[in-house]
Amino acid sequence: MTPTVKIAPLDIVDIPELTKLINSAYRGESSKKGWTTEADLLGGLRTNENSLLEMSQKPGATILTAKDAEGQLAGCVYLQLQTNQLYLGMLTVAPNIQAKGIGSQLLQAGELFAIDLNCYSIIMTVIDVRHELIDWYKRKGYQPTGETKPFPTEPEFGIPKQPLQFIVLEKKI
Repeated sequence: MTPTVKIAPLDIVDIPELTKLINSAYRGESSKKGWTTEADLLGGLRTNENSLLEMSQKPGATILTAKDAEGQLAGCVYLQLQTNQLYLGMLTVAPNIQAKGIGSQLLQAGELFAIDLNCYSIIMTVIDVRHELIDWYKRKGYQPTGETKPFPTEPEFGIPKQPLQFIVLEKKI
């Protein structure tokens, strides 16, 4: 059964808790409870409070959060308007409640947001060796464009444990 979540724009008072949630979903031992872990690919943190605050304040940017019935953060997605496209990133669900439909709800909320902004497509980047995740996005209608991008070398994005690059996925809306 899909949990009911309330999806709304980020309230900056939630940044400390959201930072912990994102890091727990992507890195470290806690992330291995879910299927979206990057712990075997990257060391270090996925984000920090300052980065989240900066991301949320970029022109055209929105971070949507999902909260459960008790008001606890369950996930988030970052959206950035880029001309007539919407960049979607940092789709996150708490590791202990992954595979219950919350990620799909956040993805759908991002798609509706793009439609409201009259975007013609949504683009995203995914680490190329994350095959299960790429397959999940394909089932949701996102297709590889053939474009690749280098993985950032700045340590605040994480410390790669192997060579990594991004592939670009796109969904026409």
